[in-house]
Amino acid sequence: MDQPLLTRDRSALPAQADGLNAHVGTDGVAVLEFDRPHRRNAVTLAVWQALPKVLRQLAEQEGVRALLLTGAGNTFSAGADIAELAEVYGDPQRADAYHAINVAAEEALAAFPHPTIAVVHGACVGGGCQLAVACDLRFVAEDARLGITPAKLGVVYPAVPTLRLARLVGPARAKYLLFSGELVAGRDALPLGLAERVLPDAELDAAALEFARLLTTRSTQTIGAVKAALAAPPEHAAEALEPWERRSREASDVHEGLAAFLEGRPPRF
Repeated sequence: MDQPLLTRDRSALPAQADGLNAHVGTDGVAVLEFDRPHRRNAVTLAVWQALPKVLRQLAEQEGVRALLLTGAGNTFSAGADIAELAEVYGDPQRADAYHAINVAAEEALAAFPHPTIAVVHGACVGGGCQLAVACDLRFVAEDARLGITPAKLGVVYPAVPTLRLARLVGPARAKYLLFSGELVAGRDALPLGLAERVLPDAELDAAALEFARLLTTRSTQTIGAVKAALAAPPEHAAEALEPWERRSREASDVHEGLAAFLEGRPPRF
């Protein structure tokens, strides 16, 4: 059987948790893959705990300029492992700790220093959708199914992912998703604000990889500044952007970009 396109010809980093694989390639694109296809890539506590460390490792890899988040077996993730969740909710303190670990993983993904793209096939539900929303962009298969389902379980969704979802899709649409817990088809994710690209399943990986490779040719200075400004509350955006603006006056990116434009060649950032 051929290796899936997104992990093909990439080197695997040492595993930090069963069901979570990390790969890096010479093209500057890293791939982080949920790999529990027998459980529809449900995210275990061990995976939640490992995510910040794995993301730090990927950020420190020389040459990494973009990250794709995906799932094995043509499924993104069906969310938190429900059997494990039922056990956690047997004790209020364990439930508190569990959700704190979830939020820490999500925040680590949102803070990744390079562009992150969720590549969504199949189910993208609950905690899986939480992680997709924490990415910078979402490329979604037409027949994927996305939703956040705490209302079906009686779970109170933490503040961080609730507000992140509302910033992405707007308060009313966030309420629609969270109140109902209903899943939406991938083809409906674009107008709803849950996707930036929607493509046929067979075309999705190639399109996401092509776009990630494009981003590796763009200025890390510009991209870092955009991420910093948009991660801050609006009233603090200028403050978050200020060090990036200072750096842009002194570093080489602008000089290289302008020279490349005038010389009719691709820039070498």
